[in-house]
Amino acid sequence: MRRYRYWVAALFLLMVSGCSADGIEETKGVKRLAVPHSATYNDTFENRQSFWSPEAGNWVFADHQVTQAETDSYFPLMLFKKEIFSSVDVSVDFMPISGRIDASGGVVFRAKDAQNYYIVRANALEDNFRLYYFKAGSRYEIASATVTPPPRNRFSTLRVVAQGDHIQAYLNGKLLIDHHDTLFSKGYVGLWTKADSVTAFDNFKVSGDTSR
Repeated sequence: MRRYRYWVAALFLLMVSGCSADGIEETKGVKRLAVPHSATYNDTFENRQSFWSPEAGNWVFADHQVTQAETDSYFPLMLFKKEIFSSVDVSVDFMPISGRIDASGGVVFRAKDAQNYYIVRANALEDNFRLYYFKAGSRYEIASATVTPPPRNRFSTLRVVAQGDHIQAYLNGKLLIDHHDTLFSKGYVGLWTKADSVTAFDNFKVSGDTSR
């Protein structure tokens, strides 16, 4: 009887431990944000659009993708300067190809400029999924979740939804970060890697409120 109660308790803990496809929603009762949008853009990188602004790194548009290739930049960054978004829903497919120091892909949002922004990134070399902000070019971690590292040479999907001070971040459809922060309220979105990461990006999508 004691053994039976043990296994029932263990099964219950497994059921509520967040092992479902909905990530943290099961354990925290978190509702997914849905932001209003006055503008929507999709880019499959068939052609280089003029509103992409490489700020650091070596961004190569080819084969219906954009790839951050070899570079001496420590934080390669490319901003989508078509619109400034406050509430925003932005996603992109990313594929880590190589990198010994780092093998990451990231989504930038609410970027004031190349020195001040939020970034969510996943790394094929680490078992974490993290939200940072950059202020005056320095990086600060503000939220993190433990994950299975995304594989190399296969696309995974990053998504960030932000409304007011509420930020939610997803990896492959799973809500993993639910955080509040007030540092930046609006700005550009964009793409990001780190150090020697060679990473390809595809299927960029963004929608949100562009009212100023």
